[in-house]
Amino acid sequence: MTRVPPPLFLISAFALAACASEAGGETTLVGKSPQLSAENLKRDTQVLSSDVFGGRAPMTDGEQKTIAYISEAFAAAGLQPGNGDAWFQEVPLVEVGVDESAADISFVNDGKPLFIGKYGIEQVIWTKRIEPEVNMADAELVFVGYGVNAPEKAWNDYEGIDMAGKVAVILVNDPDWETEGLDGEFGGRAMTYYGRWTYKYEEAARQGAAGALIIHDTEPAAYGWSTVESSWSGPQIEMDRPDNGAGRVAVEGWMHGDLAAKLFSAADLDMAALVARAKSRDFAAVPMGVTASATLTNTIRRQQSNNVIGILPGSKRPDEYVLYTAHWDHLGRCAPGEADEICNGAFDNATGTAGLIELARAHAEAGPADRSLVFLAVTAEESGLLGSAYYAEQPVYPLAQTVGGLNMDGLNILGRTNDVVVIGAGKSELEDILTAEAEAQGRRMELESSPEKGYFYRSDHFSLAKKGVPMLYAEGGVDIVGKGGEFGEAAADDYITNRYHLPGDEYDPDWVWDGAVQDLELNYRIGRALANSQDWPNWREGDEFRAVRDQSRAGLQ
Repeated sequence: MTRVPPPLFLISAFALAACASEAGGETTLVGKSPQLSAENLKRDTQVLSSDVFGGRAPMTDGEQKTIAYISEAFAAAGLQPGNGDAWFQEVPLVEVGVDESAADISFVNDGKPLFIGKYGIEQVIWTKRIEPEVNMADAELVFVGYGVNAPEKAWNDYEGIDMAGKVAVILVNDPDWETEGLDGEFGGRAMTYYGRWTYKYEEAARQGAAGALIIHDTEPAAYGWSTVESSWSGPQIEMDRPDNGAGRVAVEGWMHGDLAAKLFSAADLDMAALVARAKSRDFAAVPMGVTASATLTNTIRRQQSNNVIGILPGSKRPDEYVLYTAHWDHLGRCAPGEADEICNGAFDNATGTAGLIELARAHAEAGPADRSLVFLAVTAEESGLLGSAYYAEQPVYPLAQTVGGLNMDGLNILGRTNDVVVIGAGKSELEDILTAEAEAQGRRMELESSPEKGYFYRSDHFSLAKKGVPMLYAEGGVDIVGKGGEFGEAAADDYITNRYHLPGDEYDPDWVWDGAVQDLELNYRIGRALANSQDWPNWREGDEFRAVRDQSRAGLQ
């Protein structure tokens, strides 16, 4: 029976050599790996998640402390600077802070004021337009279902409506997210990129909308309203682009489900019936007869952030690269005015950063592999995978010569597990070696049973996958040795409810680290096998990333 793969164990994204490859034979299992240290993991996690680092927000003093710590640890581990003579890759970011005291939304129906959507309580809005003031005045709300425009599926929720000057009201996830199994227009229970909140805002902008509001629902969103408040309130960070965000809608945001219900009722619309209708390709967007107005007054701050890069050059093919990645950032001071203002991000992702450092030490101790091993600690993951996206757009090492990568977004701190879960199973040719290495550890493979949460699209491996670099995402399971799956599932639920993106994500001296070591051993062996192989991974025929990879590799043939 498959088990629920919790966000608590977003430990590894793997890009591996496959039996079906461009060159060379099968990738073989690695021999004994160097000893990995739980004490090192504890120390680095405790330091990085301490209040001294202030929650590791980009463009703060906490960033400077964090990147200095990582670069010094890389050097001590035996790596060389990974960006020429520098440890850092500058990432141009811009921070936009909204005056939250004046960020309510007023709603009007037929010229009569309805009510105010209170910021934080009923909605959280922001803008990615880099302007001191952004206005959305008397913009008509249009319910656009799931906000999907997928020509290859003959599905267009915007068909027949001009969205200029209007606000798209959108459901989160895919139209078939409630389907049992993986059969459906959008992969059934498994989320596609059409279901991600990032896509919803991007498509609304392509349609010319003035605003885009996603209706929050805990199950398809995979987190509660408190996470929306902590993640999207306060200053928001974006890539600093030449157009100053002019291509984005003026106002982006989330609305609480209760506020959505009030709006549909005020518009004399049957919300449940429309949500059900939105699951069909025959759905047509519905003007709601309600207008929305909001003014966002912004403070703007431009500053460089930094990815941290170290390299262990290859001994035989140094111009071929295997990546290890983890994001070093978190939310900083996410709860101003509260007794505990700091989101320390101990699990998310001080543990993953500690794992990156420990893998660097282990590989350096083992000596150079045939290919180069690159260790990339990226910034601004919590702001939309910005650091990894910048690296993917401005790679230090050519992506066509990047064999693949492994990403760590939180380590298992509950104990050793009997299982490993594949996220996005079937996407790549590269699962055989993962299975072999997991079985060598005495662990079984499981399919994810909550694919509607779209974990494949929610961490830094996705930025590289979009550019064609093969990435296989896997998690440590929940079947904790000696405690079972119910214990692991309960711990995962507790983390999501009480600590995920909240001040409660703090270092706990009672954490059990042998599961983290178990997973890092798996990461080490997979990365080492790939770095000593002549194989080149690829995505399966028909996968969304296959064509990009084929094109990039073709230029080298």
